This record gives sequence, structure tokens and C-alpha cells, in this order.
Amino acid sequence: MKTKYIGKFDPLKDEVVRVIDKDGKVINPTLMPKISDEELIKAYSIMNLSRRQDDYQNKMQRQGRLLSFLSSTGQEACEVAYTMVLDPKKDFFVSGYRNNAAWLTMGQPIRNIMLYWTGNEMGAKAPDGVNSLPPNIIIGSQFSQATGLAFAEKYQKRDGVALTTTGDGGMSEGETYESMNFAKIHEVPVVFITENNKWAISTPTYEQTKSINLAVKGIATGIPSIKVDGNDFLASWAVAKEAVEFARSGNGPVFIEYDTYRLGAHSSSDSPDVYRPKPEFENAKLYDPLIRMKQYLIDKKLWSEEKQVKLDEEQSAHIAAEFAWVEENKNYGIEDIFNYQYSELTEDLKEQMNEAKEFFAKYPESKDGGHH
Repeated sequence: MKTKYIGKFDPLKDEVVRVIDKDGKVINPTLMPKISDEELIKAYSIMNLSRRQDDYQNKMQRQGRLLSFLSSTGQEACEVAYTMVLDPKKDFFVSGYRNNAAWLTMGQPIRNIMLYWTGNEMGAKAPDGVNSLPPNIIIGSQFSQATGLAFAEKYQKRDGVALTTTGDGGMSEGETYESMNFAKIHEVPVVFITENNKWAISTPTYEQTKSINLAVKGIATGIPSIKVDGNDFLASWAVAKEAVEFARSGNGPVFIEYDTYRLGAHSSSDSPDVYRPKPEFENAKLYDPLIRMKQYLIDKKLWSEEKQVKLDEEQSAHIAAEFAWVEENKNYGIEDIFNYQYSELTEDLKEQMNEAKEFFAKYPESKDGGHH
């Protein structure tokens, strides 16, 4: 397969695919992908929706109306990009826990995402026909699942691709390398992604590895690897599209490092000001993917401040309405915690479920996060 990006940018030299600069100006026109104006506006709309949803959910969590929450703020460009290029009915998206913008792009309703963060298992269920797996809390496990799905696609002679993502912290897990090695040995159609947001909770990337970047970590397994400016939607979309086509065409796996930044906290219980240098954070805000994308669209006469105001109002109303629905429907039976690991409950799980029922009957406030 003829490639424009894969194999043309050397991770060992720390080369980065970038199309626009921090001000939304095109600096590498030869790398410009073929993407329609309609797709650009759709992408920006989803990025904006995810950012506003993040902000809203953080406020609800502070009020005790969500149990927990992990934000995609700062990482919207790459997440929207790599899921936009998938076929949601044929391909598989296997996520971690910080993928709000990607879930939205795959077609997961906001109410499902919010429901998940209230502790309702039904929130992890994707709509029929959308191959988006439930979030993985165990770091690195999604690489194994994606490899297995890709192996099945190849074994059954179908043309689906599995795409999975983890953070820079996930690249310190042995399971990620085991999965990548297996995937390359069997040349299965999977795209591995790491969103290097610079912080694994309070541990900076430079304390996790002495490699020149994370993209080089695919080289040891023989996987074509590439580093991309993850705050540049155009570059992110271009490389993801080529990677998915590369894998679908029978060329085996691809590994992409998206260089980005976590502008929010690690989770709703985290305070990044304790460990994150303020100058670093202030500098990172200058590269905000939404600001870059918005300015690019304005320069192309595709966007305006008037359109922005209208979009914000519409999205805010939609987010509030979705959360109102969630608060009316968030209750669940304790059985839901146990019912979805096996087709039939094992005896051990039945015993645990009965024990849980007895506990919550005695301490009902604990089910909603209270104390006894």
C-alpha cells in the first residue's frame, strides 16, 4: 500500500506529523488531507460538545450528582479524529476511561456516558450497530482485547479493524507490549494508539521512560510507528485514516503516538495544581486543540463567532436535558453489577451477588455513595 505518512516520518529522529500551528495556520500544505468542509464542521462540533460536557459533568460531580469522572479536555482533536475514520458498524473501538470525545464520535449518546458515571452498568452499553466496547478501567487491558478482536476478524476473513487507545501511563504496562508483539506476529488488523498527555496521574512522562518518545516503543515489535501532533485535528485525522486503511488492507498493525496534553485533572478527585508546574500548564493552553481548530475554520470562512454562540447554546441545552433524563433513570438493580461477565452467572458470582443484596438491604445509603 502506498503511504503518505506511515514510514515517511521517523520516530527515532522524533519527527512529528503536523499540518497547522497553534494559531490554526497551515504550515505543511503538502500534508493536508482530503477532508470535506462538512466533516471539518462536524468534527469541531463534536470537539466543542465534548469540552462543554466535560465542564458540565465536573460541576455535577462537585455537587455529588455523579460518582466520578475522567475528562478528555485537551485531547479532543485526536480522539474525534481517530474515531471519525472508523466504520462504526464494521470496525471496533476499544477504549480506556478517558475517551469522552471518542465515545461521542462513535455514536454513544451523552445520556449513556453520564449514566455510566453514575454507576449504572447500562451506561456502558453502546447502541445497536455501534461496535464501541465498554470503558476499560484496568490500564492496558484494552490492547489485549483489541488484538483479540482483530485476530478474530482476520481468522474469519472479514475486513473489520480494531482500534484501541491508552495514555502514556499505559505504555508502562507489560500487557501493551505483549499485545503489540502478538498482533505483529500474526499481522492482525489493529491500530494501537497512545495519547501522550504528559501525566500519568502525578507521574510525568519523563519519569516513566527515557525513550526519545513513545512512538519508538512500537519499533521493537516490528510495527510501523509514527508520532503526530495530537492537538492538530488535520494531522490526527490524516494519519488515523491512513493507519486504518493500512491495517484493513492486510498490512498488519500500526502504532500511533498522539502528542497532546491533559488540560484537566486526572480525575474528579485529583488536584493537578499539587504536582503540575504552572508555567507548563499555561504554555499548554496556548496549544488548545479547540482554539486551533476554530481559528482554522474561521480562516476558511466556515465558522464565525455568531455560529459559535448558537452552537454553545444548543449544546448546553442538550447536555442539561440529557443529564435531567439520567437523574430520573440512574437507579439500577444490584444484579446489573454481576450479570455481564458471563452468559450465565457462576456459583461464586451468585454467592457474591446475594451477599451484596444483603449488605445494601441493611445499608441502602451505601449504594449511592453514602457512608455507614
